[in-house]
Amino acid sequence: MDSWQSDALALWLTVKLALFTVIILLLIGLPLAWWLSRYHGRGKSVIQALIAMPLVLPPTVLGFYLLIFFSPQSWFGSLWVSITGQQLVFSFSGILLGSLIYSLPFVVQPLYSGFCQLGRQYESVAASLGINATKRLLYIVLPMIKPAIITAATLGFAHTLGEFGLVLMIGGNLPGETQVMSIALYNHVEVLDYDKAHILALILLVSSFISLIMLYKFNRPSMFES
Repeated sequence: MDSWQSDALALWLTVKLALFTVIILLLIGLPLAWWLSRYHGRGKSVIQALIAMPLVLPPTVLGFYLLIFFSPQSWFGSLWVSITGQQLVFSFSGILLGSLIYSLPFVVQPLYSGFCQLGRQYESVAASLGINATKRLLYIVLPMIKPAIITAATLGFAHTLGEFGLVLMIGGNLPGETQVMSIALYNHVEVLDYDKAHILALILLVSSFISLIMLYKFNRPSMFES
């Protein structure tokens, strides 16, 4: 496999990883953020701190503990191997798990803010009119927090595009399997192949810039914001 094929695979793998991460985190983050916005127990600050940990925790630390927890000798690692037939580390499923944890606050926090700003008054009015919970969620709550959903999806996607340390720690550097664009870029720089490094860096730069443009262009204030 030549370097161009390897870079093309790295591009596809990066986009695949970012899309899977965003989709799964939205499925997890929406109910989690909704529940957290309505929970006022003593443990709320602890839960919020755990969710926000990846914002301040070095990715290599997170990667190290994932390696320990999912090693073949551990209970989690043995269970994973018995279910899937392969180790979690040095696999796409491994870097996906790491990406889910590392990008969690970038998705949950905008959703949490959206639910907090929305409040409960619109749901209460809809409930008083006899609208069931499913319809309230689909036709009232989700459309009204659309800016928060767009923000969460954009930040989660853009953040995953640039992941390096965590992916390298868990997945290694296997072309077509775990080698994402940031790692391929590092490989080119390491061998002083700056022409190809420039191409990958430019793709990442432009992708991040376009993501932010879309965020600011389409993230319009919702009706419950002043």
